[in-house]
Amino acid sequence: MELYGEMHEEIRNSVREFVRRKLMPISSKIDAEDHFPVELFREMGRLGFLGITVPEQYGGSGMDYISQAIIEEELGYASASFALSYGAHSNLCLDSLWRNGNQKQREEYVPRLCSGEWIGSLGLTEPTSGSDALAMKTEAKKVDNGYVIKGSKTLITNAPYADLVLTYARTGSGFTPFVVLSDDRGFSRGNKFTKMGMRGSPTGELFFDSIFLPSDRIVGKENEGRNVILGGLNSERVILSFIFLGIAKRALELSLSYASSRTQSGQPIERFELIQEKLSYMYTRYRSSRFLCEDALRRVTADRMDGLSAASAILYTAESAEYIAREAIQIHGGYGYIRDFEVERLLRDAILGQIGAGTTEIRKHIVARELSKRFSENGRIPE
Repeated sequence: MELYGEMHEEIRNSVREFVRRKLMPISSKIDAEDHFPVELFREMGRLGFLGITVPEQYGGSGMDYISQAIIEEELGYASASFALSYGAHSNLCLDSLWRNGNQKQREEYVPRLCSGEWIGSLGLTEPTSGSDALAMKTEAKKVDNGYVIKGSKTLITNAPYADLVLTYARTGSGFTPFVVLSDDRGFSRGNKFTKMGMRGSPTGELFFDSIFLPSDRIVGKENEGRNVILGGLNSERVILSFIFLGIAKRALELSLSYASSRTQSGQPIERFELIQEKLSYMYTRYRSSRFLCEDALRRVTADRMDGLSAASAILYTAESAEYIAREAIQIHGGYGYIRDFEVERLLRDAILGQIGAGTTEIRKHIVARELSKRFSENGRIPE
């Protein structure tokens, strides 16, 4: 079944034009200066990209995860850090809010996130709970007419700029997502972290000092946040895998260009067998990653709880992006190691792929667990 329709190709062409005119010219600045281009991000809202999966009645574009993945790949090709902040806003926060939120939240908050007036973030990771997200300590206690939330979050993408944080907290016997706004009394921001890669995608700490939240700030139902977390992580892994697909594509293209123009011993290095071997493996891993990502995209569109395809897609794609970027540096030789050449940034950005959205180790655990479970049910590996 063909994944991309005419509508998706139109989206791809629109995003490519935006990337060519606006993002690619400042991609080096974003990294070198750890610069988050806020106005360019807001322009994404005006173009309808931020709320791509949200129905038009709430200010979105009424499209699908396929469109969102296309945007991530095209942004990731030019600036993985900008793509990361887009994903945190559009997928992790905004998409989850409109899918699980109540009518007031959809009418009051979602349009502001779609337009880019507000920047969104997901508050899940804590100082003592990363891979084990359900070990969070942030707590929301029920009081008259609402809840009081105490705790902190760390390593949160977009935290230094977020106007709205979709925040998870313990509520009695379970977990519950809440809408926390930056102007809520008791809300504060901590450090903005300086990272080795994905520079320009702001990452920081958030603190909740006895914030009172009225009952209508609950997203979904009390104590039923576990499935919201898991379903959100699955879609996140699939959508964010396309960032690393974009990195891999860019690294491969730069390598092909350099290998055809760089000469040694009187001939282009692309004629050397060892360089050919590198390029062949780079291409094979890139294409294999694409097949896995697109298959997972089909599956998560149909079933957001399909953890096997989501984890396997980002597991392989993230490892492949790092491998391809590393080989790109080897092909470029000494030039690949200096900041004037783009490939060293691609490697630094690619490394996050094995840490964010669940580590490589967690993904392997999920894949093995799901394989065992499904094999025990029918005696066959899943197709």
